[in-house]
Amino acid sequence: MMEKWLVGVDLGGTTVKLAFVNIYGEIIHKWEIPTDRSEQGKNITTDIAKAIDEKLRELDESKSRLVGIGIGAPGPVNMANGEIYEAVNLGWKNYPLKDRLEVETNLPVVVDNDANIAALGEMWKGAGGGAKNLICVTLGTGVGGGIIVNGHIVHGANGAGGEIGHITSVPEGGARCNCGKTGCLETVASATGIVRIATEKLTQTNVEGVLRTIYNEQGKVTAKDVFDAAKEQDALALEIVDYVTFHLGLALANLANGLNPEKIVIGGGVSKAGSILVENVQTYFKRFAFPRVAEAADIAIATLGNDAGVIGGAWLVKTKLMS
Repeated sequence: MMEKWLVGVDLGGTTVKLAFVNIYGEIIHKWEIPTDRSEQGKNITTDIAKAIDEKLRELDESKSRLVGIGIGAPGPVNMANGEIYEAVNLGWKNYPLKDRLEVETNLPVVVDNDANIAALGEMWKGAGGGAKNLICVTLGTGVGGGIIVNGHIVHGANGAGGEIGHITSVPEGGARCNCGKTGCLETVASATGIVRIATEKLTQTNVEGVLRTIYNEQGKVTAKDVFDAAKEQDALALEIVDYVTFHLGLALANLANGLNPEKIVIGGGVSKAGSILVENVQTYFKRFAFPRVAEAADIAIATLGNDAGVIGGAWLVKTKLMS
């Protein structure tokens, strides 16, 4: 009996990550291709289809081994037909991703949002540890999220469930967000937000220290610089980390009060800061969460890194296409 493979695809603005995954969630082969954003992203599905065919040829495998494709795309998804309402960085609007990819690959396709499939990946094989009630927040260029209740992703009424990055954190006088609102969590807790806050503080004050030295040498700072400086007890960096984790802890506590999750998983580039991030978030989370909610929720750093999306995509195939 030939072992069946699931295809997980994580479509990002710069690269498309692909993997063949077995039914136990173990990656057999993974690779990536650049995302062709030219001509409003019209070549993306063809590129994915070609990449899968080429990899099968290279491995001397037949397409009959593949069950189907689970793909995560940036932007809200119409769950009824697999259309992407809008993916700004790809130039897509009401784009029929499921239909296009099925035609190109001749395989069944399940589509979901990229942050959602990362959450599913962490639930299945990562820091979620099989928890069925889980909040996953990814802190990268923006702030993404996936909310899982009883093992199912919350999509909401029109595909925008789990938009944790757009919880309003700074109700008055907050920075403008790409979504058009001001004061979103994304403007504070994303790598972009952390850099903005650090740059403002560095230009408005003259506090000396590790962060100031980096800023003077490079002419700029990164989110990683801020956390590294905080680990060295730099006063300004500690102030920034405190501000960021206050808002993150508050937002997650309010969300958890409505959901009572057993796990909160923090992923994305910023999560590489590790324990300094988790411990600070935990402090504020405990302060703002209903005590019984705080008791149940374990806050952990995501463990799958860049593989979360492809494993989550494979989970979609396993649960939606294999009966």
